[in-house]
Amino acid sequence: MNREAMLKTVTNHGNKKWDVVIIGGGATGLGCAVDAATRGYRTLLLEKFDFAKGTSSKSTKLIHGGVRYLKQGHIKLVKEALKERGYLFKNAPHLIKNLTLNIPAYSFFQRLYYYLGLSTYDSLSRELSFGPCRWLSKKQIEKEIPTIQKHGLKGGISFQDGQFDDTRLAVELMRTAADHNAVILNYTEVISFTKNDKNRITGLVFKDSLTGNSATVLAKSVINATGVFADDILQLDEPGKKPTVVASQGSHIVVDKKFLPGHEGLMIPKTADGRVLFALPWHDRCIIGTTDNPVKEIQVDPKPLEEEIEFILTTAEKYLDPAPTRDDVLSVYSGLRPLAAPTDKKSTKEISRSHKITVSSSGLVNIIGGKWTTYRKMAEDTIDMTARSARLIHSDCRTRDLSLHGFAWQRDPNDPFFIYGDDADDIHELQEKDPKLRELIHPQLPYTYAEIEWAISHEMAMTVEDVLARRTRSIILNAKVAKEIAPDIARFMAGKMNKDEKWIKDQVEAFNQFAEGYVL
Repeated sequence: MNREAMLKTVTNHGNKKWDVVIIGGGATGLGCAVDAATRGYRTLLLEKFDFAKGTSSKSTKLIHGGVRYLKQGHIKLVKEALKERGYLFKNAPHLIKNLTLNIPAYSFFQRLYYYLGLSTYDSLSRELSFGPCRWLSKKQIEKEIPTIQKHGLKGGISFQDGQFDDTRLAVELMRTAADHNAVILNYTEVISFTKNDKNRITGLVFKDSLTGNSATVLAKSVINATGVFADDILQLDEPGKKPTVVASQGSHIVVDKKFLPGHEGLMIPKTADGRVLFALPWHDRCIIGTTDNPVKEIQVDPKPLEEEIEFILTTAEKYLDPAPTRDDVLSVYSGLRPLAAPTDKKSTKEISRSHKITVSSSGLVNIIGGKWTTYRKMAEDTIDMTARSARLIHSDCRTRDLSLHGFAWQRDPNDPFFIYGDDADDIHELQEKDPKLRELIHPQLPYTYAEIEWAISHEMAMTVEDVLARRTRSIILNAKVAKEIAPDIARFMAGKMNKDEKWIKDQVEAFNQFAEGYVL
């Protein structure tokens, strides 16, 4: 994929109208692009920053039905999510894997309660089940989670859910959409709408942040899929409009895998604030989170609050022995959940994670809420609504059984490039041709320079942040190490992208400032 070629496609488009223009390149926007393009609609996606820069790269890394939603009575949401989990596993086996999660029980009643609840959870997934829950003795759960707090432990329950790398899925959605002739652009900010005399949107004006140039495109329909920033786009459409989104911040810490050895995860079913907390193996590290705090200020790069870090560490201390301390934290990260603004004064924990679609009087289609697991269904519903509203030629959704880019069943799961699917062969070939590309970018990180080159040439990585935060997950695996290697990565990228010394200096400064938010 080449960004310059994509941009030329737009600027050379003349007076032809796009069937669907999508604003926002996170999970929802990329899902909409895949859905629209596979239906045969002429599709354009514009992302202000980089793909999945916001909420979509800050998840707990689970593809799941949502056990706590079951407790809240959101049966429909859980059934939908479990169904979507099953579809995604079939359509992208190189990206989604089965993960065993263990719940410790410190009384017989707890164990029975969890078993009954998780049996219901399993039954809702039906033929798409990842496997049944299991009743664990104290000895069994100690074997699966050697660091579990053993004092008072009676046993536990295990169940199955899905795990993934969120930005890797985002990249494959981007490439899938492009495979079906969608035009996908990062670093393009929508600055205004064009309208006819009936106040209906006919197109929009966007600015290329990398060149400073602006362009106007004509559109039969426009979708606002900007997540927590949805109200910013609504203000462009209708200044003074009442906010439709509230944001909830979820934070995580990342520590060494010694605090959770093995390949299974831990779920703490009820914390002091009524949430579920996870400790999960991920890329040879352990992620612990998440929190649920309402925030008034919506930031591009939110930072964990001190009380969130203390909450996570204090809760982990009750269930892990030894438990991590502040000195053990390799990285921290926060994401903002876009929730549909409630009509009553509910806490963010009580607001449904179901998605909501509205159509403004101008014809702007707005999609808010939802979560990664249900991105495909959200996209299907959004494109259905868009097609009806804009009177596009009817075309059925094709994504339920659509193999995503890189689809591969028969690959070696021990291949370090397994997550690239069928593209792994091409990355291996790069390494064979150039010894430099075989080198790790740092001894404490699992990535090679071949992956950096691949990100530049095939995945539209334009900055050091794109490479170290999203095409690889270096910033999450070890924030200090990511800062340390930023100059080397900038220089490598400059050589591949024909950039000068000033670009290198600017990139390193920008990345260091960004990375401060990940260092505790």
